Amino acid sequence: MNDKFETHEHDVLIIGAGGAGLRAAIEALGHGASVGIVCKSLLGKAHTVMAEGGIAAAMANVDAADDWRTHFGDTMRGGKFLNNWRMAQIHAQEAPDRVRELEQWGALFDRTDDGRILQRAFGGHSFKRLCHVGDRTGLEMIRTLQDRGVQMGIDVYMECTITRLLSDAGRISGAFGYWRENGRFVVFKAKSIVLATGGIGKAWPITSNSWEYTGDGMALAYEAGAELMDMEFVQFHPTGMVWPPGVQGLLVTEAVRGEGGILRNKNGERFMERYDPKRMELSTRDVVARAIYTEVKEGRGTEHGGAFLDISHKPAEYVKRKLPSMYHQFLELADVDITKGPMEVGPTCHYMMGGVRVEAETAASTLPGLFAAGEVAAGLHGANRLGGNSLSDLLVFGRRAGVAAAEYAKKQSVASVDSAQIDAAEREALAPFERSTNENPYMLHADLQQTMQSLVGIFRIEQDLQSALGKIAALKERAQRLSISGSRMFNPGWHLCADLKSMLTVSEAVTLCALARKESRGAHSRLDFPKFDPIWGKQNNIISRRGGEMSLQQRPTPEMPQELQKLVDGEKGAGA
Repeated sequence: MNDKFETHEHDVLIIGAGGAGLRAAIEALGHGASVGIVCKSLLGKAHTVMAEGGIAAAMANVDAADDWRTHFGDTMRGGKFLNNWRMAQIHAQEAPDRVRELEQWGALFDRTDDGRILQRAFGGHSFKRLCHVGDRTGLEMIRTLQDRGVQMGIDVYMECTITRLLSDAGRISGAFGYWRENGRFVVFKAKSIVLATGGIGKAWPITSNSWEYTGDGMALAYEAGAELMDMEFVQFHPTGMVWPPGVQGLLVTEAVRGEGGILRNKNGERFMERYDPKRMELSTRDVVARAIYTEVKEGRGTEHGGAFLDISHKPAEYVKRKLPSMYHQFLELADVDITKGPMEVGPTCHYMMGGVRVEAETAASTLPGLFAAGEVAAGLHGANRLGGNSLSDLLVFGRRAGVAAAEYAKKQSVASVDSAQIDAAEREALAPFERSTNENPYMLHADLQQTMQSLVGIFRIEQDLQSALGKIAALKERAQRLSISGSRMFNPGWHLCADLKSMLTVSEAVTLCALARKESRGAHSRLDFPKFDPIWGKQNNIISRRGGEMSLQQRPTPEMPQELQKLVDGEKGAGA
């Protein structure tokens, strides 16, 4: 063992301290494992706190007719049937219990008159299904899980970036990283690892995602030999703030539409009538995002290139009670009182449906000892995620990943950590200090974001995607020449070098998959192939690393059992 670095040892190491990571930690601890949780920023700062609308679970508190079967059907239809059906089934069946558990652990929810958890309507859901706390649901969820985890005694390593997973004889043995504050290296020995690192939004310039979202988990898994899946499906949330520039991309929750908000173009037309006359503003996210994009492209957009979202027809007190965060966000950041006038909104890169390919029951990746849950994992949401399903996803699969990682660790002896892998990780991390090439990480990041925004954005065509692949290849070359000055203490330029490696990996994977899928489905829109293709409807794109190169192959989606097929077929007319 390489003893020149600070070393920590755990049965289960969890990378990421959002909803999925905390829920996995709580479960693994409950199964008697020693658990360490590593996060890139501070505990409680996880991106889950930005989830505003609610937790989707068929609790039938408001609509008595709701049950898991309808939730399952909605999820499959929303995902355009590319979902892993077993994940969608487990998710729909287990979500209500996970919400009740949160409540037992002290989470406060808005209530019905008779004291049950209140549920609200959301795009793509057949019933009022989102359990919520005003529009601050994610914050309450993190608070509750964190209190529970801290009380149970999790070890938390904050402001620590993991740059490489370590393996031994084809299974996970630990991770290598550094403390962001002082730049010192740290080695974690672990029998199993759960990735819960979230999404990839920072590869685009206009995003609702916070700075941590650089695709680290997916890149770490890929480098270690695990498979990624469905990377072309990047969700652009229809409503982010478009003005002022400092808050561009900041999310305007779908709850605004759930509570009766109306979308209009600059001519005052309620344009959703043209795109989905039945569901209007509560259509699925891909449809609403495309509608706003089309209105702007055809010259009917607002001054700053968006649309108007208006809830000022509702009583001011109602708006302040139901949407407190939105009211304050617009007042403080944009000087707009949403009870008196409209918000200006537009599509923003929001959520990644693709990610690490995992088994439904255990959240296990294709690499033994490596598990993944939440946004970093693929499968549940198929081609497009429904609002609110992400929070129940974190709870359901965070718990399952925690159980499976703890069970796996019990059966393993301590894996040896290979000092050659650690030396290589150290050399790679320090390389930018040793070069004098003047290749600036900030410039490279800006160029990558521009490439993704203009060529791999909300609408795609072959020529753009080919061009993007060429540009990403050139950016990867430039990344080999990144150089930074200063010391390892508090050096944001150095942190960005590590993040860029991840972002370049996931950007290439997204582009390759988008180029291969010659159809439009869910969040993936090809202007040159605008229709569904039944053959592509039964295939997942799988990315793996072969001989140092990124390789892409197709694999058929798993066959759905007859009784579940009936649930989906029976309602196809209703929601398809």
